[in-house]
Amino acid sequence: MLDTLFSSILTGSETSVSISSSAFLLCSLTSLVLGVAIAFIYMFRQEHTKNFVVTLALLPIIVQMVIALVNGNIGAGVAVMGVFNLVRFRSIPGSAKDIGAVFLAMAVGLATGMGYLGLAVVFTVIVGIANMVFVLSPLGGSAQATADKTLKVTIPEDLDYCNTFDDLFDRYTTKAELTEAKTTNMGALYQLTYDITLKDVAKEKMLLDEIRTRNGNLQVSCGRPVISKERL
Repeated sequence: MLDTLFSSILTGSETSVSISSSAFLLCSLTSLVLGVAIAFIYMFRQEHTKNFVVTLALLPIIVQMVIALVNGNIGAGVAVMGVFNLVRFRSIPGSAKDIGAVFLAMAVGLATGMGYLGLAVVFTVIVGIANMVFVLSPLGGSAQATADKTLKVTIPEDLDYCNTFDDLFDRYTTKAELTEAKTTNMGALYQLTYDITLKDVAKEKMLLDEIRTRNGNLQVSCGRPVISKERL
């Protein structure tokens, strides 16, 4: 019979697990459908890669399989937790939303693996609605975020850049940190990079104009802060 395919050959031992074929197929189908739903929830107004989206879609059914095998067996559960501790995103941390999507997929896989299909569906719907509401709402956005800038200033090599612009930064910014200084144009010029937070965004042009009077009208640029982000 087909059900024998879902029974352990180690009958009579602590590791024996018996799962009906219909229950396994129903849980697997639910996991796949909810995995696709989680992938769409993650992609809503979010930059993404195909590899990560496919992983999210498959993660619930993978976790479901693991939970189904260790269900009721404490020893096997402890061993699997050790394996999960070794398998992690070590080289690419990802963004906060990436990590949240992984935890969502794992939670759904845990629910389907234990047979709580209705709970898994309701949970996915609630999280999906909450995600859309939060993304469309002004939650997390602030005027202060637009005041954070990356300032790049080009100066001649004979100009001491250590304290040249300190008084301007005191007047126009609440924070100014020199993050990089490098030579350019065969060593004839220096390019300075600052992370700054403006006191008043409307006075950004005034700051740039005063810097230009001190650096000999060389190139000055001010824009959004450069955030280094590696993608999963």
